[in-house]
Amino acid sequence: MKEYRTITKVAGPLVFVEKTPDVAYGELVEIELGGMRKTGQVLDTSKDVVVVQVFEGTRDIDKNSVVKFLNRTIKLNCTKELLGRVLDGLGRPIDKGPDVIPDEKRDINGETMNPYSRDAPRDFIQTGISTIDCMNTLVKGQKLPIFSAAGLPHNGIALQIARQAKVGENFAVVFAAMGITNEEAQHFIKDFEHTGALERAVVFLNLADDPAIERLVTPRMGLTAAEYLAFKHDMDVLVILTDMSMYCESLREIGAAREEVPGRRGYPGYMYTNLATIYERAGLIKGKKGSITQFPILTLPGDDITHPIPDLTGYITEGQIVLSRELHNKGIYPSIDVLPSLSRLMQTGIGTKKTRDDHRAVSNQLYASYAE
Repeated sequence: MKEYRTITKVAGPLVFVEKTPDVAYGELVEIELGGMRKTGQVLDTSKDVVVVQVFEGTRDIDKNSVVKFLNRTIKLNCTKELLGRVLDGLGRPIDKGPDVIPDEKRDINGETMNPYSRDAPRDFIQTGISTIDCMNTLVKGQKLPIFSAAGLPHNGIALQIARQAKVGENFAVVFAAMGITNEEAQHFIKDFEHTGALERAVVFLNLADDPAIERLVTPRMGLTAAEYLAFKHDMDVLVILTDMSMYCESLREIGAAREEVPGRRGYPGYMYTNLATIYERAGLIKGKKGSITQFPILTLPGDDITHPIPDLTGYITEGQIVLSRELHNKGIYPSIDVLPSLSRLMQTGIGTKKTRDDHRAVSNQLYASYAE
């Protein structure tokens, strides 16, 4: 363990430490100050300075604080007993249950799937929402985001999918929420418990008053749990990530603290690459029975579908489900606007022996009617 008292600067959630040879990217950090301890992670390394993002905030940290580099990365305690548990954004139990005793510990910064090892998605997932099942069909291994906006019922749709979706018997849901209010968190937990969906779900909750930095960890915690269940226990896992806009806001906050040259609308230029490290962890692997399907949810700032967050997401994912404020104001639920919605993999998951022989024809006729 390496200890340093070489803090030169504190900016927002970041601490800059000098003279730190042999420190690795992603390494866990412990900062001691006046009998208190805070944890962080190495965000950037260079010859002269290491940038540390602090999870509990940088208040009271000064140049006399002791920085310890722990020579290990953030890992999730993985076990099948995660099913039925509610954890915080850093993977710690918050459901008053026992500590998670791991079968193994996995680095949350998992790698995206090798394209050569990927198998083609082709199996239908029934969500129980007719607009999706009929006209924008979800396929096992697909990543299909929901484009929503403030005040629209995206969380209700996410919960409905979580409790109704099914693809075979060995099925699980990983639900990772970022930047939600305590009221929303209680609503999610009560809905999972009341409907019995919690028994086959792993829930990660990052609240609005939790550190923004934690939001960068939460989706990776969820995806690590999903990869363990899918490829260790052959389960079909549906991952719901809400709200990816809060995740991107945290990226922008860190970029500003690091005084990076901003890209479009102040977001960092590497946001596309960063989002891809999350979205591309969905899919199927040849020779493996399990699968990971993603339903990322993002709210459009100012109802602007050309905003960088939905724009970049659309390049990576295989379609989108678009919610309409006009339909919502008319009291229609689910308020899904089918014309701008799209599932690029729909054709592979419908038809004979999968859904209905006339599925494509019915869908085309409905699209024609809506266009009229």
